[in-house]
Amino acid sequence: MINPILKIISSHKQGRPAGIYSVCSSNKFVIEAAMKQAEIDGGNLLIESTSNQVNQFGGYTGMTPAKFVTFVRNIADSMDFDFNRVILGGDHLGPNAWQNERAGDAMAKASGMVREYAVNGFRKIHLDASMRCADDPYPLDEQIVAERAAELCGVVEKALSDNSDTQQLPLYVIGTEVPVPGGAKEALKDVSVTEVEDVQKTIDITKQAFLSRGLESAWERVIAVVVQPGVEFSDTAIVEYDSEKARKLSKFIENEPNLVYEAHSTDYQKKDSLQQMVKDHFAILKVGPWLTFAFREAVFALSFMENEWLSHKKDILLSDIQNVLDKAMQANPVYWQNYYHGDSDEILFAKKYSYSDRVRYYWSDQNVNNALSLLLNNLTENPVPMTLLSQYMPEQYDSVKGGKIANKPVELIQDKIMKVTGIYSEATNLSDY
Repeated sequence: MINPILKIISSHKQGRPAGIYSVCSSNKFVIEAAMKQAEIDGGNLLIESTSNQVNQFGGYTGMTPAKFVTFVRNIADSMDFDFNRVILGGDHLGPNAWQNERAGDAMAKASGMVREYAVNGFRKIHLDASMRCADDPYPLDEQIVAERAAELCGVVEKALSDNSDTQQLPLYVIGTEVPVPGGAKEALKDVSVTEVEDVQKTIDITKQAFLSRGLESAWERVIAVVVQPGVEFSDTAIVEYDSEKARKLSKFIENEPNLVYEAHSTDYQKKDSLQQMVKDHFAILKVGPWLTFAFREAVFALSFMENEWLSHKKDILLSDIQNVLDKAMQANPVYWQNYYHGDSDEILFAKKYSYSDRVRYYWSDQNVNNALSLLLNNLTENPVPMTLLSQYMPEQYDSVKGGKIANKPVELIQDKIMKVTGIYSEATNLSDY
C-alpha cells in the first residue's frame, strides 16, 4: 500500500490545498480524540513521537518504539479504530537526547534508536542531527549535520534492506527549526523566517551526503524540509503566521517537484493562519502542546466542577488533582524549571497555565494518574448538572445538549481536545483527500 502521505503531497504539488497534520503526543486522551477526529474525516491519522519521548531506553514516557506501537494499537482497538489507518512517525530523530555526551557515543545511541523506530513500523522519519554534542565545535558546521543525518538514514535503510515491499519503506523529512522543539524558552520578540538560501543549502548538502553513501533510493523518499515559517509560541506569547513575510520561502519550494515544507510549533495559530500555511506549501503541520493544553483545560474544568458539585458530600473523596499535579512538578522540576521565570507567584501560574504546557510531562506520574482516575470516577458516578457544565465547559455543554456526546468526563475531555483537532482537520482539508 502506498504511504497515504505521498498521495496528499502529490495532490498538493498539483495545486490543491492538501495537507496533513501530525499529532505529536503520547497522551492517551489526545490520541483517542485524534482517532475520533479521523473517523469524522474518513482518512488517515499521523501520530509522531520524539526522540526524547520514545527511544530504546524508554525516553521520558518509559516507552521504547515497540512499546509505543503497542500503546497506540491498544488505544485503536479500544476505540474500534482501524490501526492500519495510523501512520507512525519519528520526530527529531538524532542525538538530541544525548547532547551531553561525546558525538561518537551520542550518534551510536541515535543509530540504535532509529533502527528500532524503523523495524517497528515507523514510516515517516524526521532526521535531525542539528544538536551539538559535548565535544562538538560551536557553531556546529552544516556539513557535519548533513553527514550525520545521512549516516542515520543509512542505518534505517540497512535495517529494512530485507523488506521486499518498497512501498513500505519510510519517507524522510530533513532540516530543523529554531528554536528547539517544545516552544521557545525565552520571551519572544520577533521570529525570522528561514532564508531561501539556507533552505537551498540544506537540500543541496543533505542530498550530496545521501548520494555519497549510495542512498539514492532513500533520497527519492525525502518528502519535506523543516523550516521556520515565522511562527512560534513561548510561555506567554504567540507569534502569528504572516504570509507576506514567508512569500519568498513559499515560492521557492514550488520549484522542488517532490518537496513540501514541514512546519513545527504551529500550536495556537488561528484557523485562517493554518489554512494559509497549507496554501503556502507548509503542507505538514505539527501540533502537540496545544492538544495537551486543551486536555489540561478540560481536566481543570472537571476539577472545578468536582469541587462545586461533590465537596459537601462527606462520603466522597475528592481528587484534589491540581494540588497533586503541583506536588509532582515540585518533586521533579527538570521539565519546567528552565522554561518558567519570575517570582514564585509567576512560576506557580505558569506551571498551570503556560502555553508551553510543561505540565504535559507529569500526567504519567503515578500519583497524578491515580488522582485523574479518581476525578473521572467521581464524575462518572455523579454526573455534573447541566447548569454547572454550562458554567465551566460551555462548548461541551452545547455538544451534550445537542446529543453529540454524553455527559461523561472522558467524552467531555475528548470533545475539548477535538476543538483543536477540528481546526487542523479543516486547515489541511483532510476530509477531501
